[in-house]
Amino acid sequence: MTEPTDPASLRIRQAVRALLLTPTNEVLLVRFEFPTRQVWALPGGGLDPGEDHLTALHRELAEETGLIGADVGPHIWTREHMIPFLDGTYDGQRDQIHLVRTHRFDPFPSIGWEQMRAERVHEMRWWNVDEISAHAERVATNEADAIGFAPGSFALMLRQLIDDGIPVEPLLTGV
Repeated sequence: MTEPTDPASLRIRQAVRALLLTPTNEVLLVRFEFPTRQVWALPGGGLDPGEDHLTALHRELAEETGLIGADVGPHIWTREHMIPFLDGTYDGQRDQIHLVRTHRFDPFPSIGWEQMRAERVHEMRWWNVDEISAHAERVATNEADAIGFAPGSFALMLRQLIDDGIPVEPLLTGV
């Protein structure tokens, strides 16, 4: 019988992501390609040593989307998922997700697409809330070409944020 892993011994990568939201409720998502699946997620990434979440988010947004000097809003969601990294360095990741209100812009990674692909990001696009909801329905019915969202509850949580406003405390998203 296998003993459960002690949570204190897990190597959790600290990361930060941005919900880039336009006045017309469009959201910028990035598409990750992993060996066993693809996923649409929020832009962002891991903290460098000694870096705080806000500094990391500004760096990540500049690197991945070309957005400089973003007005970073509140920490709205937290996503924690336990999955071994392909390179074996971490057992999971904890994402601190901030709301960033912005106008729509043409994203272009300052680090270049070669580096983005090395980080498993292969596409970026703006989605409106109705497209996200419709796509989530396709994912829920297991349509063959429907790529899921991370977190899986993304469509519901986005709709809740738009309808109810910013939560008093950051909400847990689930995986």
